Amino acid sequence: MSALRPSDRAPGLHVGPDVEIPDDAILGANVVIESGVTIGRGVTLQHGAVVGKQPALSAGSGSRGMSGATGPTVLEDGCVVGCGAVIVHGCRIGPGAIVGDHVFLREGVVLGLEVVVGHAGAIGPGVHVGDRSRLQNNAMIAPGSTIEEDVFVGPNLAVTNDPTIGRGGQDELAGAILRRGCRVGASVTLLPGVEIGAGAMVAAASLVTRSVAPGVTVMGVPARVVSRPAPPAA
Repeated sequence: MSALRPSDRAPGLHVGPDVEIPDDAILGANVVIESGVTIGRGVTLQHGAVVGKQPALSAGSGSRGMSGATGPTVLEDGCVVGCGAVIVHGCRIGPGAIVGDHVFLREGVVLGLEVVVGHAGAIGPGVHVGDRSRLQNNAMIAPGSTIEEDVFVGPNLAVTNDPTIGRGGQDELAGAILRRGCRVGASVTLLPGVEIGAGAMVAAASLVTRSVAPGVTVMGVPARVVSRPAPPAA
């Protein structure tokens, strides 16, 4: 953790010695910005946000080496970081993205243009979320997952990545892939390694145990196909 210095830009603000804050940034009270953070124009950091935190990993953590987080922490123009959110070192938050209150972004997370992560979401190391995708409250995204552009995720999604439930090694971890434009309803669980195809839909409260083809709709426990896209006109 770097040496922090108090700043008079906002009450209780502490920043790393190399941090430059643009004049048009909006800062709440008790914000912490660690060294190595780059802040774009018009960025908002609400009360109690922490940006650039170093990760704290156990000796046996399965996420060691998964993030690839070697670069700086970057908050691009116009993004918003909510109250109490924690952004670990090496993340990149895209232009106009919104990181909700009490969100936790692990090292190496990348959020694209205008991505929204709702209240209390937690996104694992190295996960990329594509432009304009929206994750509602309490989305839990395991390391090794990918979310492409224009994806919608309802509240309380759980993406898992360990088929051994804690008994295997890092080599066995595999998150989910959510392809462009798919939709996932509330309280869905995705088991390790599944892929939700482009334009597919997963109904609320489903347990997805196998990959879902593009354009189909699945529901249930375990999730099964209930509709398929209409064939192209002759």
